[in-house]
Amino acid sequence: MAEKKELYGYDEEDILTLEFDDGEEEECGILGVFDALGKEYIALNPLGTEDVYLYGYKEYEEDYELIDIADEDEFAKVVKEFEKLAVEEA
Repeated sequence: MAEKKELYGYDEEDILTLEFDDGEEEECGILGVFDALGKEYIALNPLGTEDVYLYGYKEYEEDYELIDIADEDEFAKVVKEFEKLAVEEA
């Protein structure tokens, strides 16, 4: 009998698997896609944690791309925007 995966309150279609350069994988719930600095970003929550990962986000017809935010200033601004949105949602 297949083991039922713990979804931590997410619907199955709202979970994606991150694959890191070292081969590790981590399942994350999608908290949302939001606009900041004229671009789109995505907030992800690794299942079973209270952590939040933020990435640049580009959506294509049948796929998407997550983009590391390398610039510290850009990242700080994206974090502030995400926190502002999170407070509005609460």
